Amino acid sequence: MAVSASTSSRGGTRYRSGLGVAALCCGLVLGGAAVATAAPPAAHARAQHEERGRGTLVSAEKLYTLATPQAVAAELGAAGFGDDTVRHGVVAYRLVYRTVDAYGRPTTASGLFVLPLNSEGRLRAVSFAHGTGSHKNDSPSMRRGAFVSASVIAHASAGAAGVAPDYLGMGKGPGLHPWMDVGSETTASLDMLRAARAFAPRVGRVLEREVMVTGFSQGASAALGLGRALQAGEDSWFRLGALAPVSGAYDFGGVELPALFQGRLDTKSGVLYAAYTFVAFNRLHPIYDSPGEVFSDPYAGTVEGLFDGTHTGEQLMQGTPGTLDELLTEHGRELLAHPTGPLAAALRTTDAVCTDWAPRAPVRLYMATGDEQADTANTEHCRAALLRNGVNAPVVDLGAVDYQKSRHLGSNVAATSAIVRWFAELRKP
Repeated sequence: MAVSASTSSRGGTRYRSGLGVAALCCGLVLGGAAVATAAPPAAHARAQHEERGRGTLVSAEKLYTLATPQAVAAELGAAGFGDDTVRHGVVAYRLVYRTVDAYGRPTTASGLFVLPLNSEGRLRAVSFAHGTGSHKNDSPSMRRGAFVSASVIAHASAGAAGVAPDYLGMGKGPGLHPWMDVGSETTASLDMLRAARAFAPRVGRVLEREVMVTGFSQGASAALGLGRALQAGEDSWFRLGALAPVSGAYDFGGVELPALFQGRLDTKSGVLYAAYTFVAFNRLHPIYDSPGEVFSDPYAGTVEGLFDGTHTGEQLMQGTPGTLDELLTEHGRELLAHPTGPLAAALRTTDAVCTDWAPRAPVRLYMATGDEQADTANTEHCRAALLRNGVNAPVVDLGAVDYQKSRHLGSNVAATSAIVRWFAELRKP
């Protein structure tokens, strides 16, 4: 496929194929899936990929260059991250690529691709899946000097190729974001890797077969989904090298939802989780016919509109009440506390990210003591499930880390440097 270069309206370089086409960010967690089924056979998955052109590069735009390690350190510092692993300057691109939506229909998505400067031509990719955001701009390719993009930059500045999907409906992707849908998070992540591999030679790089996979919060389960797909051979080139998820809600139905009602999570976070859960799940499953069945007045008439990709985290905070009792009807509370029907079925898929496979690559699970958004029992449940499948996945407790008065957010900051170092150790002969 021929790719031409042109100049964007902001002065950056845009590479386009002939095909054309906020405050809440990352603080919310819940790492799940709503509609995914068991991974298809590898040959069938590859055939679907080839038939639908998944991973085909639509466009690539050069966003910015941080020419020196000092410039990278300043960028990371602005986002509240450390600079102890920085060795290179970096250059960042936004890729737009072909993928499929939650129903398997063709669509497009975007993501951030960051490369180290003055490094070797062959690079190992690190795929990073970000945490929850409410606005389309709460995604790696849309924000710089920000919490949501800092981890990708950190990995690239250490010498890897940083690859970060924005997810469906986020960034430059059309439509609504199917939040907590591990199935589409997985396909968007895998197809972003394919797009990155297609683009890399145009800037003198080649991506190696092994992919190091990590993700935070919502992205922790997305990372496990991608790892599962890579190990299953759903791509003919890429293979799973290691897994390092951070602070996920791996047992969403068994741990995270009960924690909302048992006072183990931050109260306002619980309200936002409950609202997002009902709205996002109902878009893919027949959970309710009318918002009034699960949301109390006056929120029944407004809450769905808050999750349309155009509202900021601050607007969500202002548009929702302070407690679950104010948000939910009696039926809504009962359904979240004791899921049945389509919701229960969806949660079984959500909770399978640690239970239905046995990673053959090294795995570490990262968490923070006293996490106020992702109950730490999620990590213990994941570790126990993997152990039952014969996998020893050590838990790395980062301690009582803090970022903007949040230990949940602090876990991503602390884990990033630790994971960069671990991935580097695994690369040593």
